[in-house]
Amino acid sequence: MQWFNRIIVKVLPFFPKSLIWIFSKRYIAGTTLDNAIKQSRELNESGCVVTMDVLGEEIASLEEAKEAQSICLTTVKSIHENKVKGGLSVKLTQLGLRLDKEQCYQNVKPIVEQAKALGLFVRIDMEDATCTSDTLDMYRRLRQDYDNVGTVVQAYLKRTPSDVQSLIDDGIANLRICKGIYEESPDIAIKDRQGIRDQYCELVQMVLEAKGFAGIATHDIPLIDWSLDYIQKNQVSKANYEFQMLLGVAEKTRADLVKQGHDMRIYVPYGEQWFGYCTRRLKENPKMAGHIIKNLFIRN
Repeated sequence: MQWFNRIIVKVLPFFPKSLIWIFSKRYIAGTTLDNAIKQSRELNESGCVVTMDVLGEEIASLEEAKEAQSICLTTVKSIHENKVKGGLSVKLTQLGLRLDKEQCYQNVKPIVEQAKALGLFVRIDMEDATCTSDTLDMYRRLRQDYDNVGTVVQAYLKRTPSDVQSLIDDGIANLRICKGIYEESPDIAIKDRQGIRDQYCELVQMVLEAKGFAGIATHDIPLIDWSLDYIQKNQVSKANYEFQMLLGVAEKTRADLVKQGHDMRIYVPYGEQWFGYCTRRLKENPKMAGHIIKNLFIRN
């Protein structure tokens, strides 16, 4: 069945977008900021905080980067005005990283600055491996002036333990720890599932032992169970960790963790660029593609 799901992932991008949207909307807050605010409020009421994300990555011009900055600034303001419990996630390529690194910094800095003035947090997202060093450099530069910013590390990259240790040594290990979803070469990325899990646990332990902050971003039950066991055995303070999940995924597990008293943050993506986000998620989880096809023909 796995081979069938992978074939479906390859052909789904050629389906009409209107059809894909029917099955993707569970994972996207909507195309507008108002949609995202509404969804975020509902999540707040269920005991979760949020990280809102304006969908869109690669851009072709610095003018587009300025447009993305404007949308991010508006989103930060709206989070504050609507008293949403949450912050903002940004992608540096959307703000011009591949076009002009200095201009990218000048684009992201006002976002972090405005968020700090309003008491909000900004997460610098991690993208494919060609961006890793530049993203960490940008994060370090921002942390020289702002403490309301963190970044992301990916457990499947072989370099990540070294990167995390360096951030710990610098005293800035506020990290969302995820497995990683981009297709990378085996020269730089771990390819077997258990190997990724083992390194994921190593990274969580490194950050928590150093009294940093770990965003335990996973839906993988073995990783969640391992984290819960580690937190309990080592009496980890709630100030040093939270669980993080994607909108529309593992909702029962999410509710169980909240009920147990753990902090939970939900990633709330929104915007017109939803299609690229959805196809990436399908590549990450081919089983989801099989469910989509099943739902096309089977009605409960």
